[in-house]
Amino acid sequence: MKNVLNVLFVFISISVFSQTKSVKKTGVKNTVKTSVKKGNMVTKPNPDLVVLNKDLPLLIPKKKGDKFGYINQNGKFIIQPEYHIAVFFYEDCNLLNSPNEKVRKFGTGDYATVEKDMISYRVDQSGKRVYQFKDADLGKCKFAEYKHQLFQAYILNGFYGIIEKATFVNAADYRQYQIYPQYQYLYIMEGDDVANPMIVASNNDKFGVIDVNNKIIIPFEYANIKRNFSWKLGKMFEVSKDGKNYYYIDANNKTY
Repeated sequence: MKNVLNVLFVFISISVFSQTKSVKKTGVKNTVKTSVKKGNMVTKPNPDLVVLNKDLPLLIPKKKGDKFGYINQNGKFIIQPEYHIAVFFYEDCNLLNSPNEKVRKFGTGDYATVEKDMISYRVDQSGKRVYQFKDADLGKCKFAEYKHQLFQAYILNGFYGIIEKATFVNAADYRQYQIYPQYQYLYIMEGDDVANPMIVASNNDKFGVIDVNNKIIIPFEYANIKRNFSWKLGKMFEVSKDGKNYYYIDANNKTY
């Protein structure tokens, strides 16, 4: 009888142990499913990063007082103004080619370079400082093949016009000018589309923007328009009406 009880006890123990293992397995499966769902929730787009114009950056540098932060396309500050310098979210080729593999990710266009108290950082789209620049981390940029400009400014009798370099041979023939010289000043902005560049122009002591067909893109109402990389990096122009306070506008002359 005692042997029978012992056998029965062993059988019950094995049965309970088997069920326990089965429950644990099921629990692991449920846990995995839950973690996947949480992962999907984390990757949902930030509702503050609204897209009103697909050609513009999600975050735009904006000055408030004497400090820079970043606003969204609705004009709401997403990254509060606390920096002396803030540039567009864009690739940093020095970090992309860093000898330190761990920091290369901070060179991608998901981050922007800012400066505070003479220290430079990369920040993410939430404004978190994810990297502080170190000279030892900076690699050598590998530049892509240079895109030669199709057009260039041409001065005739003190006025600026535009010519197409490959076809222009006779300055006396007005038909060879893309834009006949008529402006106080012209500057072709750096951009990816060399066939349709934006051109900063000055007329009657005011600045505006034209295209190569002499169509006015930005009206001549500004004291200055910076000739920098704002068009290439952000499809925007950095303008001022008093020559001191600068802000960004898009190609529709909308202020940010």
